[in-house]
Amino acid sequence: MGTLRHAACAVLGTLLFASAVAPASVETPSAERLVIYKSEHKLLVIVQGRIFRTYRVALGKSPRGAKKCRGDNRTPEGAYFVSRRVPESHYYLALHLSYPSAEDVEHSEYAGCDPGGDVEIHGLTRGFEWVGERHLEHDWTNGCIALTNPEIAQIYRMAAVGTPVEIYP
Repeated sequence: MGTLRHAACAVLGTLLFASAVAPASVETPSAERLVIYKSEHKLLVIVQGRIFRTYRVALGKSPRGAKKCRGDNRTPEGAYFVSRRVPESHYYLALHLSYPSAEDVEHSEYAGCDPGGDVEIHGLTRGFEWVGERHLEHDWTNGCIALTNPEIAQIYRMAAVGTPVEIYP
């Protein structure tokens, strides 16, 4: 009986200590904006005017220069916003961006091409989760911004439709 009481007290003590140390529910902050620096392959989540988290990202296969035409494999540059959340994406989870902007359309018309679309911040292709951070060894997307699946899950929880996204060279 003494051993059972001792074990019960130990379990109860552990539970009380754990609840005092870690809050029962940690609220995920809302992203004020997402900022991508292509030259550094970095995505920053800004919360309350400060960098909350930084992620390494893979970009389009031709990462230098702004996207102009469908199929150029470049990641766009400019000011966009999250236009929709895509829970059933081909790439695990995705945040669809408002590309092309009116300026992007104007530039592509001047170049005589279609600007394309469907630019997203997304995870890895379904079935290729095992690649993990090795996806960063090469820029591999058609113009999107790619992260690991656990990373896009974190960002997906923080970024709502309408969240500004700034993409710099």
